[in-house]
Amino acid sequence: MRKYFLSISLVLLAINAYALPAPSTLNEREKRLNAATPTPTPTPTPTPTPLQQILQTPQAPQTRSSIPRQQTRQTRTTTTTTTIPTTKAVAPQGPRPSTTVVIDAGHGGHDRGGIAGQRVDEKTMNLDVAQRLKAVLQSYGYRVVMTRDSDVFIPLGTRVAIANSYRDAIFVCVHFNATPRRSASGIETYFYSSQSLPLASAIHYYVAGGAPSANRGVRRRGFYVLRNTRIPSVLVECGFLTNPAEAQYALSSAYRQKLALEIAHGIQNRASVSRIAGATRIVSSSSSSALEPETVPLQPFIDQTHYRDPDLVRSKHKRSKSSAKSTASKRKKSSDSDSDSDSPKKSSTKKKKSTAAKTED
Repeated sequence: MRKYFLSISLVLLAINAYALPAPSTLNEREKRLNAATPTPTPTPTPTPTPLQQILQTPQAPQTRSSIPRQQTRQTRTTTTTTTIPTTKAVAPQGPRPSTTVVIDAGHGGHDRGGIAGQRVDEKTMNLDVAQRLKAVLQSYGYRVVMTRDSDVFIPLGTRVAIANSYRDAIFVCVHFNATPRRSASGIETYFYSSQSLPLASAIHYYVAGGAPSANRGVRRRGFYVLRNTRIPSVLVECGFLTNPAEAQYALSSAYRQKLALEIAHGIQNRASVSRIAGATRIVSSSSSSALEPETVPLQPFIDQTHYRDPDLVRSKHKRSKSSAKSTASKRKKSSDSDSDSDSPKKSSTKKKKSTAAKTED
């Protein structure tokens, strides 16, 4: 019996010596793999100052293909934001005047303008529009010269001399029209030399498009103040004061201010006249003080250098005076007067007619 227990104990000891380890036990390799690795503590990096950020240039990568696309975009963005901005000289916005504007208010003093019995004085309307035009142009930096700034009479030769005394200048005559035909109405703009056509086109484009009156077009005519000036010159007829509707317009200060603004628009945009012929503006300009640039069509014109308009009554009125003088001189002739004494009178009458025909606004 004792031998039996001893053999059993020996068998158990042998089994314990050669048995596999328990499932819960781990070998040394597994213990090393499962051991927690210590995380290094991050060292704080100093924050660069704004000046260091501006002066710091990013290092270029050696190989372009080794950098991801997203990282490349971030690098480009950083480079753009850290570039030092350079200051550039910016031209001032708005119109930049380059010429002197000589404004001629028609008539004045004893020269009332218009025709006999006319209710609204032309000289007064001319001066008011001219002074308003002066204020508008001066607000935009133009140098403005007035041939007259009050109710005085200035001869035509003096007006031309004032205009020709400025080299880089333009000459703008402000007038209103008149005729015994009360139905005549509309805006006209006159010029004579070819260098004046762009200025006449621009001014007429704005005035005729902004006024409620009819458009009578641009006309070439040899008025004294246009024919004898050496600079671009125009004469604007802002309507007929003998027309009841247009005379009522002229009596309104708001309408006279509108005319001044439209003439100023034409002066400002005279360099924008294109060679594409056009008639009139479809949309009138605003009454704001801003003079916005735009393309102005070259206006067609009527050549009246050898044509007398029946609605321009100043020459017609003077013609009637000369004919009345010739009729009176014929009545004074006696029946026994010879032809020799009559011929000088006829020649003097012809001279008076030609002198009256040459006299202009």
